[in-house]
Amino acid sequence: MRGPVVVVGDTLLDRDVEGVVNRLCPDSPVPVLDETVATDRPGGAGLAAVFAAAQGAEVVLVTALADDAGGARLSALLAAAGVRVYPLPLSGATPEKIRLRARGRVLLRHDRGGVPGEPGQPSEEVLRVIGAASAVLVSDYGRGVARQPALRDALAATRAPVVWDPHPRGPAAVPGVHLATPNESEVRELVPALPGTSRLAAASRGAQGLRRRWRAGAVAVTLGGDGALLCHAGSTPLVVPTPGSAEGDTCGAGDRFAAAASLALAQGALVSEAVQAAVAEASAYVAGGGVAAALPSPAGARSQPVRAGVPGPGGDRVGVAPVAALLAEVRAAGGTVVATGGCFDLLHAGHVATLQAARQLGDCLIVCLNSDASVAGLKGPDRPVMSEGDRARLLAALSCVDAVMIFDESTPEAALSWLRPDIWVKGGDYATGGGDAAGLPEAEVLRRWGGNTVVVPYLDGRSTTDMIARSVAPVSTPERVR
Repeated sequence: MRGPVVVVGDTLLDRDVEGVVNRLCPDSPVPVLDETVATDRPGGAGLAAVFAAAQGAEVVLVTALADDAGGARLSALLAAAGVRVYPLPLSGATPEKIRLRARGRVLLRHDRGGVPGEPGQPSEEVLRVIGAASAVLVSDYGRGVARQPALRDALAATRAPVVWDPHPRGPAAVPGVHLATPNESEVRELVPALPGTSRLAAASRGAQGLRRRWRAGAVAVTLGGDGALLCHAGSTPLVVPTPGSAEGDTCGAGDRFAAAASLALAQGALVSEAVQAAVAEASAYVAGGGVAAALPSPAGARSQPVRAGVPGPGGDRVGVAPVAALLAEVRAAGGTVVATGGCFDLLHAGHVATLQAARQLGDCLIVCLNSDASVAGLKGPDRPVMSEGDRARLLAALSCVDAVMIFDESTPEAALSWLRPDIWVKGGDYATGGGDAAGLPEAEVLRRWGGNTVVVPYLDGRSTTDMIARSVAPVSTPERVR
């Protein structure tokens, strides 16, 4: 593959709540679910991207993330799964789909997020990565990303094969896509079947209607456990049956199908070969236990990417909620968001100088703080000296710091993908010319949404490691005069 597989579309936060039902509610004849475990994962386009990354592909996800806890959670889950996120701003809330389950069966699905928000403009870097893709998968969940005009222009212009997984509430595919992959019910909604038409005839008629309407190269209608029906320019469709019978949780099977077809096309397969590979992958996915068994363990973990808050003085400025509120306020006023990060173990004058210089560059300063686990992984089991709660409170108490968020990963990439700061600041050796901003690993991340990375001077001779070493060094005492 000459470039990454790019997934474009709406990402949701999916949550499975497993529990036990032993009684009915006393005030209503409904079951009471006693929760035993809950698992979060990316849904929608995010799930398709995770599936592709799990196959070893280099995957870029172009999606919209909201300034809320759900957006932060999605950013962390996607980064842990090896997906590079190129975020667009999203007004409103992160859409969530919560499935309440008992003994493997869904009792109720609870949707949150309200009316879809409007995704913002893509950066030049987003348009560039679409043009350099080996294949593009548009995973449309009807929430607006696939309607974005600049993205549609880029999708129509790319030379990469484009797979379009449509949604009835979404827009038409851009002209010239290689393959569209609606399911049976979506085809019936988009192209109503004639009365008395057989199942295969209705699927074939609908696929040909969509192919002509969208000027697509081919349309593959997924038929659940019966495989798929592929319509090319000719009049005779190709039916691709499943390798064997598969029963189980079908949640995510359509995303698995579309992701597998996209990977095959990226590797040079014919459309018919890509559909056959996709049917085999989707069938094995359902037979193997569905989404719970298929996802890499980091994407299914429930650990929080940023802490909800820190009790005590200054705690009202620490955590995802105060950071989200600050982002909304500053962006609504057209202000500039500045962020910086680090361990800040034993806060010293060098840290303060960097923070003060950073705050002068914009309208707010958010500090991304490594958690205790993150610091220990970076610096060894004897660090940090101060707990994350104490470090966060000290930072929040500084007048130059507007909010603090704590992250568990070794790098702040996931936190940055959610924050989308306009400026990322690192302390550099101004006197010797050290600290190349272009070489900072965060610089590539900032370019995804058009942000900038800068270095500010720091006070020479200040080092937490040196301070710790001096504090534990043995103190020599002068020999007593006889």
